[in-house]
Amino acid sequence: MSTQTTTPGGPVPVPAKGLRAGILDLGDSVMLGLASTAPVYSLAATLGLIVAVNGNYTPLILLLGFVPVLFIAYAFRELNSAMPDCGTTFIWARRAFGPWAGWLGGWGVALAGVVVLANLAQIAGQYLWLLVGDGSLARNSLLVTATGVLFIVFMTLVNYRGIRLGEHVQRVLTYVQYVSLGVFAVAIIVHIAGDASGGSTAGQAFDVEWFNPVGAFADPGAVVHGALLALFIYWGWDTCLAVNEETENPATTPGRGAVISAFVLVAIYVSVALLVMMYASVGTEGIGLGNEANQGDVFLAMKDVVLGPWGWLIVVAVLASVLSSTQTTILPTARGTLSMGVHGALPPKFGEVHPRNQTPGFSTQVMGAAAVGYYVLMSLLSENLLADSISSISLFIAFYYALTGFACVWYFRATLRGSARNLWFRGILPLIGALLLTAAFFVSAVQMWDPAYGDTQIFGVGGAFVSGVVLLALGVVLAAVCRFAPSTRNYFLQRQPAAGALQPGRP
Repeated sequence: MSTQTTTPGGPVPVPAKGLRAGILDLGDSVMLGLASTAPVYSLAATLGLIVAVNGNYTPLILLLGFVPVLFIAYAFRELNSAMPDCGTTFIWARRAFGPWAGWLGGWGVALAGVVVLANLAQIAGQYLWLLVGDGSLARNSLLVTATGVLFIVFMTLVNYRGIRLGEHVQRVLTYVQYVSLGVFAVAIIVHIAGDASGGSTAGQAFDVEWFNPVGAFADPGAVVHGALLALFIYWGWDTCLAVNEETENPATTPGRGAVISAFVLVAIYVSVALLVMMYASVGTEGIGLGNEANQGDVFLAMKDVVLGPWGWLIVVAVLASVLSSTQTTILPTARGTLSMGVHGALPPKFGEVHPRNQTPGFSTQVMGAAAVGYYVLMSLLSENLLADSISSISLFIAFYYALTGFACVWYFRATLRGSARNLWFRGILPLIGALLLTAAFFVSAVQMWDPAYGDTQIFGVGGAFVSGVVLLALGVVLAAVCRFAPSTRNYFLQRQPAAGALQPGRP
């Protein structure tokens, strides 16, 4: 069986996988896109780092980091309109460039998901115990690791039991984090207004110069560094594309959800950053965003000053943000490997859907187990190595986002002259986004090569670089194994192409 969608080039069959079709609407799609980025935690953990590099130009840097994300969001939307398959980058790259590109694209998605789950589990464990007693339990590495493992297991179970249960859990967590963030923002506004009326000189007044590119680019290296930091706090909005087969109007709704969630994210990031900068300033003393002691979490440093006895609310917001992202990170990775199993790129077991829950049961379990295994292994080896391996996520994200952008241009190349819309949204914008992300990949790799980058070094090279290269290279090795394995070699030989497979450039 297959479902079909009509595109300007004709109907494209999509193999039916047994997922629960039409269960999500546009609102659910946008919510998943927003939740996956863990916006509260992303801001808390990244804002101080960007300020340290770019100072008052931080709002502009957040906008610059959004540009390639937006362009790639259009590539996701256009490809999804032609092929609403939950394999996303895997299936799109395969039909554009062939089986090897498709397999490695799927590996990039899965790899980023598994590695970031280790980070989310670590943060969730720490923040839960920050709420208990004096917070000293958050420094107990064994307790934090065990708690993080339990969180991964729980969220894996939620995803295994069904998309509707997951959506309900997601809605509660989303409300908690955004209500808490809203209370935090309102409290800052009240403080700023009170200080202004009382003639206080604390903080700093808004200045349009913060958005002046001429001033920012006086130090091009700082702009590049800051934009790279900003670029990857947007990662995650593409989750709504991975559940396209479970969404109403799969050819249109997920793509709209991706673009909407991307715009909402940039509005949240820039507005909250402005408020925090105006209240705390970018100074290096006290709660200033430039204070090195605050760079790991600027909200944690400000919570008691802004909210007083209610400071625990921002801890709850970050915890809800991380847990929400944990669940929505498992969703796309499991559906990506489900699609790879259905199309023969992985053993058939990965393509199985639970008959009652209508979820990718085996793939979900494998993703949860892989995340737990990776997290525990890295924690046992070294917490510093864990931190550096998490830093390498930027390489994986840039890789599969750029691949998607190039796939969009190549797949639709025969239609680019058909209209101005096609030229811009299928050609020019995805190409620019892909080129920017390719540049980001290599700039990040060069930075990670420096042994002073991060907390570890291996053979005189930064641990983040080694971790990233080893994990990406592992994908090539696994692809080679699948190329010769009896259950998957036909995928690489293209002897039994998946239903609806098209010739590249002929949508």
